Amino acid sequence: MDYKIRTLKTEEVPLLEEFLYEAIFIPAGMEKPPREIVKQPELEVYIRDFGCKKDDHALVAEAKNKIIGAVWVRIMDDYGHINDETPSLAISVLNEYRGNGVGTALMEKMLDHLSMSGYTCVSLSVHKANYAAKMYHNLGFKVISENAEDCIMVHKLDHKKCSEKRDTEA
Repeated sequence: MDYKIRTLKTEEVPLLEEFLYEAIFIPAGMEKPPREIVKQPELEVYIRDFGCKKDDHALVAEAKNKIIGAVWVRIMDDYGHINDETPSLAISVLNEYRGNGVGTALMEKMLDHLSMSGYTCVSLSVHKANYAAKMYHNLGFKVISENAEDCIMVHKLDHKKCSEKRDTEA
C-alpha cells in the first residue's frame, strides 16, 4: 500500500473529529455510539482548539490525496493522563486501511518526533480487548496502571538514540 506520512495542516484540524470518532473502541456485540459522542467533554478534550497549544502535535497518513490515518498528542487531562509534562496520544486509521501497517508507521514517526522535540515519554489509554494494544506493546509501551477494562501505557523516549540518529543523518 502506497502512502506518505506528514504533518497535519492547520486547515485539516477539523478532520481530527472524524478520527477521534473512529478511534473509539467498540467491543464485539456493542453498537457504535452516535457521532455526537465526540462533543462530550471527556472526548472533546482530545480535539478542542487543537494546534493552539505548544504541546499539540499531529501527523497524518495520506494515500491518493486522502487522509487515511492520524496520530496526535497533547498534554491534557484525559483517560491516559499521567502528569502535566507527558503528552497523551490518540491514533486512528480508517477501517478500510487497517491491517496494512499504517498505524505502526504513524506511531513510529510520532515517537521519533516526540523524542526529537525533547519529550521524555508519552502515554495512552487503551481498552484491553482493543487489537491495537498488541501494537502498542510491540512498539515498547509498558502498562503502568489498569482496571478491569482499560490500561494506561507509557513509552519512554530515548533522546540519546535520537540525537545520534540526527547527527548521522545531517
